[in-house]
Amino acid sequence: MDKRGNTAAQKTGSASFDTDESRLPGAENRQGKVIALLNQKGGAGKTTLATHLAGEFVMQGQRVTLLDADPQGSALDWAQRRAQSGHGRLYGVFGLARDSLHQEAPQIALQADFVVIDGPPRVAALARSALLAADLVLIPVQPSAYDVWASHEMVQLITEARVFRPQLRAAFVVNRRVVGTVIGREARAALADQPFPALQVEVSQRIVFADSVAAGRLAFEVAPHCAAAREIAALAQVVGEMLR
Repeated sequence: MDKRGNTAAQKTGSASFDTDESRLPGAENRQGKVIALLNQKGGAGKTTLATHLAGEFVMQGQRVTLLDADPQGSALDWAQRRAQSGHGRLYGVFGLARDSLHQEAPQIALQADFVVIDGPPRVAALARSALLAADLVLIPVQPSAYDVWASHEMVQLITEARVFRPQLRAAFVVNRRVVGTVIGREARAALADQPFPALQVEVSQRIVFADSVAAGRLAFEVAPHCAAAREIAALAQVVGEMLR
C-alpha cells in the first residue's frame, strides 16, 4: 500500500526528566508505537534511517508520522525538497524540537501506528524528552569502535530514563557500513560490552541514499529492488517484531 508525503513546521528545545508520572507517555492508552533514533554524536545517519524506516512502514500499510526533533531540521529539509520536486504525499513530517516532545508525541501516536522521532545530536535536554516519549530507542552507530565509545552519553541517558520508564527498550544499529570491507569487527566487539543489544541487521553506506535525499525521495522509490531498499525492509521487520 503506497501513500506519499511530507510537510513542515517548528524548531526549538530543552528539557529534563519529568517525574510527574501522570504526564509521562504510557499514562494514557495510546494506539501507536513511538520509535526514537538518537545518538549524541553527529554523522551517524539518524535522519536517513528515520525517513527510510517511516517510508517502509507506510509501504506496509501503516499510518506514520515523522517528528523532526533536531534543531538543524534535516528531516524537514528533506520533506521540503520532496514537495518542491512534485512527489506525492508519503507521510507527515513535523518539526518538534522542543521540551514538550514527551507530552506531544504520545498524543500524536493516538492517530498513528508508528511515530518516528529523528532525534538531535549534542542536545541532551531534547534527547531526554525524546526518551520519555519513546517505546523503542534505536542508536545508530558507524562501524568503528570510536563511534561505539562515543555513544556512552546516550547509554547513560537511556539508563536514567528507565528509572521513570522501565519498559523503554533500546538497541544499537550499525549504520553506514562500507560495502566489501571487514571494517566493523571492532565495532561489533565494542558493542558486545554495551548494556543494550546490537541488531544483526546492518545498513550499508550506498550512493542511492545520497541520491534519494537530494531529490526528497527514498531508496525504494529510486530503485525498488536495490540492496539499500532490502536492508531498510529488513530493519523495519526487526523493529516491528521488537514492538509486538
